[in-house]
Order: sequence, then structure tokens, then C-alpha cells
Amino acid sequence: MANGNDSKKFKGDIRSPGVPSRVIHVRKLPNDINEAEVISLGLPFGKVTNLLMLKGKNQAFLEMNTEESAQTMVSYYSSVTPVIRNHPVFMQYSNHKELKTDNSPNQVRAQAALQAVNAVQTGNMSLSGVDGGSGAQSPVLRVIVENLFYPVTLDVLHQIFSKFGTVLKIITFTKNNQFQALVQYSDAVTAQHARLSLDGQNIYNACCTLRISFSKLTSLNVKYNNDKSRDYTRPDLPTGDSQPSLDPQTVAASAFTAPGIISAAPYAGAHGFPPTFAIQQAAGLSLPGVPAGALASLGVPGAAAAAAAAAAAGRLGLSSMSAGGNSVLLVSNLNPEAHHTCFLYFEGVYGDVMRVKILFNKKENALVQMADGTQAQLAMSHLNGQKLHGQTLRITLSKHTTVQLPREGHEDQGLTKDYSSSTLHRFKKPGSKNYSNIYSPSSTLHLSNIPPSVGEEDLKELFQSSGATVKGFKFFQKDHKMALIQMGSVEEAIESLIEFHNHDLGENHHLRVSFSKSTI
Repeated sequence: MANGNDSKKFKGDIRSPGVPSRVIHVRKLPNDINEAEVISLGLPFGKVTNLLMLKGKNQAFLEMNTEESAQTMVSYYSSVTPVIRNHPVFMQYSNHKELKTDNSPNQVRAQAALQAVNAVQTGNMSLSGVDGGSGAQSPVLRVIVENLFYPVTLDVLHQIFSKFGTVLKIITFTKNNQFQALVQYSDAVTAQHARLSLDGQNIYNACCTLRISFSKLTSLNVKYNNDKSRDYTRPDLPTGDSQPSLDPQTVAASAFTAPGIISAAPYAGAHGFPPTFAIQQAAGLSLPGVPAGALASLGVPGAAAAAAAAAAAGRLGLSSMSAGGNSVLLVSNLNPEAHHTCFLYFEGVYGDVMRVKILFNKKENALVQMADGTQAQLAMSHLNGQKLHGQTLRITLSKHTTVQLPREGHEDQGLTKDYSSSTLHRFKKPGSKNYSNIYSPSSTLHLSNIPPSVGEEDLKELFQSSGATVKGFKFFQKDHKMALIQMGSVEEAIESLIEFHNHDLGENHHLRVSFSKSTI
């Protein structure tokens, strides 16, 4: 239900989203979103001073206390797309400089949610029913894992606790021969929600039981981002000396991933954290002593559990492929014209494509394995719903954790391709500058690596040769190796990128094509 006057007053922001404002326009929210979930997007970055929900349009406007905190928030979420209840959520600056709200029922609810959060943040409100370790509410939870039959990693904890709100920091340690962790949320309300929901739950089937209380600490001081501690608001922290060790237990641990409902900070691959180590599952491995299909109450994929157990038994080779979450995407509703290299180029804008498998009985479906879970999330959030060769793509995370290559001597009619050693990967280097140039598909393409002998008309002619319309072209003033070219539509731009990325322009120059945030 749209909220009457509100949705008439705020018709969304149709404009360039680049001018900073302390009001942020949030789009593509899930239907059943509540006020607290929208507020939690802003809390890590500063105080949220106002909120306007447009539920009928799946949108909201969030007002921060300063323009600076709004800028930090927009900048952060531009590199790490927040995913709420499996919905990628998008945000940009609003052209409203402040929010003026009325007393409609929706607004009364929004104001009540804001007051509750602010009261807890400033310590003016006690939470009933809280009987944690210190007897008082705190945004920091103390977590003890009992019956530790399988190893539990920081990334697993992050995925589980992110179901209830944005996790800011985690520290893990062993005390009294027990694996423990401190988990910090932005506010005590979220921490209480997580504690009530998770205390006593098993991470994996019949083991790894969570015992959760409130910590006496109200804030955690994290010095290093590594496999023992992480500050998700500070991607710039050093790794310290604690690199992930390569003993089978550590390796096994990182193969477990409980699917998170909100994974607002899938940092690992994108920001130069040390890679976690994933397992490439060998065919036909069984789990000794664990019943087949025994899944955790918090939902850990069986394949990951099998891979982990096999690794702990020392029977698998290692590969540093996964950084937090599943890296395999299921792409459906494909046009039969789509071919393997189209994924290498198109999804390759958002991460390094390792393998592609067109499904044998359903040629309109493909499995695409990215280098890590972060890149898979980026590709899914930017490309789901885009059009390719007239068909609207549907992209979801696959239940598969790896794309299997056909066994030697078994041909699969060329349906599976391995691109793991491709020279076209854009994100091989940790912290590559390409991460800061990731944009959603647009009708304007950024061209680079243009040789001096190739001019404007040559490039326009090249892009028109596939039947597309070129609406504009502009070389960069200071650097003629780069240019912007505007196509007739976003779909034409996508098809042109697939067609002409890596096109040989002569003089040993292969054209590089990506989406641009600018227009001509």
C-alpha cells in the first residue's frame, strides 16, 4: 500500500545522483521491509535523523545528521551492494536537502522506530527481558560456541549474525578451551534481536551450539582485518601477522558458509583481505560418520560441509577461490544466441569469471563461477533484470558451490569452459583499481587502450558495424587512449561491450570496454 500524500510528494529522484545531500534515496527494497531495517543501513555511518517510507514503490528516503556521514554511506555501499532478504538494494543522493514529513500512519511508525533507536544509542532506554552476561543491554554480544565438532570461522559468524542487521566488528579468540567471539552491531536493539533469535541454536546439525549474552564492552577496538578479527567499517586496516594458516582444520572451516539474509559487507576479495581458502569438491566424496543430507538448523549447504570434511581428512587440493559466500551464479532466461565468451566479457565487468557451463537440457540456463563470493554478489546485484538479446536475465546464487569440469575423456559437447587462466581477468591484483570503477550497466561505455592511429570515426564505425546506434562520442581531453561512447540504449551498450571488449585495434592494442557513470 502506498502512503497517500507521501508518494505523491516524493515521486522519486529523476536526476544525476552525483550531488551530495544528507538525504539518501534507497530503491528496490523488498516488499516486507520494516522501518528498523532501513534505519540499520545508515546507523554504521552516523545518526539517522529522519525517514520516509514509500512502501508501495519499494523505496525510502533516509536523512543523515551530516552530509559527510551520507557521503561515507553512499561511497561505502557503491562498492559493496547491501543485500536485504536476498534483494540487492540500491541508493543514491536525493535532490531533497532535508525531509519534511507529516503525521500519516506510516510516518508515525517511522518516527517511533527512529526514537527507539536513538534512545538506545544515547542510553536513555532500558530493554526489558535482557538478562545477558552483564545484565545490561549493549551493542556487543559475547558468543561461546559449544560442541565444536566442526571448526567455525569469522566469516561463518558474520554470515549468521548479519541476518539480523549490519555487523560492524567481530573479534574471535579461544578462552578456557572454548571458541568465543565478540560481535558488535550498530545498536543494542539489533543485538537483542540477534541474541533472542540465535541463543541455543546449532550452527551445524547437532553441534556447534551458540551461547550468547551481552558483553560488558560497548565498543570493540579492532586493530587488524584478518581471519581472527575484522572491522567492516574500516577496510583500510592492516592484516597484521595473523595470515590464514594452511592446516586442514582452518581450510575446512572456511568451506562452511551459512547463507546470510543481509550480507551488507562481503568484503574479503574486494578490499585486499587475505583470501579464505575454499575447497574444490571432488566427485563422489562421502562424509564419514555424518548422515547424508544432515543440514544445520541455520542452513549450511551440504556440498560445502562435504567439501570441508573431505578437506579435513586431507583428501583435497586447495584453491584460494572463495571470499565469503557462494561464488556460483545461476543465469536463466538466456537467448540461445548467448555464448560462453559473452559471460567472460559481460559478467567479467564485475569480477573474474572462472568457469561457465551451459546446461545440457536447458540451454537457456547457465552456471557461472566467479573468483569469489563478493564478485558473485556484485555481478548478481548489477546484472539481474538487465536485457541481453531481447531477453530479461534472471540471476540468482546457485546451490552448486563449484562448476565441475568434465572428466578426462568425457566430452560435454563444449558446454563447459574453463577461464581460470584467462588473460582477460580485470581483478587479479588484490585491491585492483578496477574495483572502484564498477558501475551498473548504462548506455554510455568507457573505452580505453586506444592506439594513437585510431580516431573517432574509426571507433564509431566499429560500434555501428553490429547494427547498434551511436548517439555520441568523446575522447578524454588529457588522454586520447580513453573515450566515452554513448549507445542507443542500455541493451545495445551491453551487447556492444560483449562484442568489442578485447577487440584487436592493431599495434598490439586490444580495446578495453566497461560501463561508465558519466554521460556525454
